Amino acid sequence: MSDTPATNTIIPALDGEGDIPAYVARPDADSSRAIIVIPEIFGVNAGIRKKCDDWAAEGYLAIAPDIFWRFAPGVELNPDIEAELQEAFGYFGQYDADDGVKDIEAAIRWLHGQGATKVGCVGFCLGGRLAYMAAARTDVHASVGYYGVIIDQMLNESHAIAHPLMLHIPTEDHLVDHDAQKRIHAGLDPHPKVTIHDYQGLDHGFAATMGNRRNEAGAQLADGRTRAFFAENLA
Repeated sequence: MSDTPATNTIIPALDGEGDIPAYVARPDADSSRAIIVIPEIFGVNAGIRKKCDDWAAEGYLAIAPDIFWRFAPGVELNPDIEAELQEAFGYFGQYDADDGVKDIEAAIRWLHGQGATKVGCVGFCLGGRLAYMAAARTDVHASVGYYGVIIDQMLNESHAIAHPLMLHIPTEDHLVDHDAQKRIHAGLDPHPKVTIHDYQGLDHGFAATMGNRRNEAGAQLADGRTRAFFAENLA
């Protein structure tokens, strides 16, 4: 397989608000399928770019928008470095998730303009929350959230989920406690469009592309489920 063409680009934000920096990885051949990779709180770093490259290698047009572009454009952080982890939490505290959904909608529109007819999104941590919100608030065709935060406080939006949503939940997530996990299951298990997978004993960040948080077996299992989910729902 040839090297995946990848570029940094900008896409127009909604309502003329500005331009969103983004990383784009294109498949070897034109594709009508696309995936938005929604970053964690660490920006469009090497791990997120690799996830885009991997989706392009699977035949999808992949884009990772810079969700912090309004106040920390271009930031790339390493969660294994304590100072950078704390910097990321600071950005998370500033962040308005409603803006994030608007940026996902902007990415959906841009992808349609690139010829994509089916668009999915996959997010991690904060991005996992945004994947849930996108499922409820946009027309994205399929969404996947890995260890999404604060979802238990947004279950009142679940009635609006019209397309398939998959959530990956590590049972020992230090940012999403057992009570929050129970609320998520109680609120979403009955939903016909939602599938939830639990990962016993794993912690937040277990599917990171690289670094100390990654659990190889858990990441392989979750990523395999995600690939099959998109293959089915973006066909």
